[in-house]
Amino acid sequence: MMQSTPCLEMKCPIQYVVDLLDNKWSILLLRELFSGDRRTHELLATLPGISTKTLTQRLRELEAHGLVNRRVYAEIPPHVEYSITAKGRQLQPVMAALHQVGSTWLEQERCACPLTHVETLSEEKLDPN
Repeated sequence: MMQSTPCLEMKCPIQYVVDLLDNKWSILLLRELFSGDRRTHELLATLPGISTKTLTQRLRELEAHGLVNRRVYAEIPPHVEYSITAKGRQLQPVMAALHQVGSTWLEQERCACPLTHVETLSEEKLDPN
């Protein structure tokens, strides 16, 4: 039998991911990017309460961790678009599960969220009928 090392002796994988996501804005930014590329002003419009400074900081952090890609177009004025990377897309099933649990706990119908498509696909895979 293979012996495993306790998480206290090495970096816990769950803590690693939680540290990367670290706050509500990072999670909400990823949620928005799951539905497609976005420009800065579009992200500001879909995330009421986030400041431009905080948005920029969170996008830079996500980019540094390889979760988000930043594309700059040489135009005047400069045009910047953000997109989710393949590494960032790996979080989509986890966030879909959070969405599903949140909807259940809130006892409300599911909202129109880019993650609901993933939930539907997951539920279809689990349903043997």
